[in-house]
Amino acid sequence: MSRQTVETNRIAPAVGPFSAGVKTGGFIFLSGQIALDPASGKLIAGDVGAQTEQIFRNIGAVLEAAGKSFADVVKSAVFLADMKDFAAMNAVYARHFKPPYPARTTIAVAGLPMGASVEIEAVVGP
Repeated sequence: MSRQTVETNRIAPAVGPFSAGVKTGGFIFLSGQIALDPASGKLIAGDVGAQTEQIFRNIGAVLEAAGKSFADVVKSAVFLADMKDFAAMNAVYARHFKPPYPARTTIAVAGLPMGASVEIEAVVGP
């Protein structure tokens, strides 16, 4: 099975050995995004709502680089450092998707890269 990477200079460079996205088998798998500022490569200041907004700007940039949009997302996973932030994250999340919504998993985790409050990954359908 062939793989093709999806890259864009509109997001911060990866903080590890991974691609922003990978196309294979008709699907595109987007790596988890945290709220990195594309210009500085640093985590933005702000609460989980502000971080979630930046994450959606980052995901949008990767989707655009792949020729896709939020309407093409079929599955997402949200990782929260604190489940108390669910409502604030969910309010931002709901503004970026229209019905039919993608399938989603939301998980509380012990920690996220660079001290982020939230990380979101996505799968894009063919």
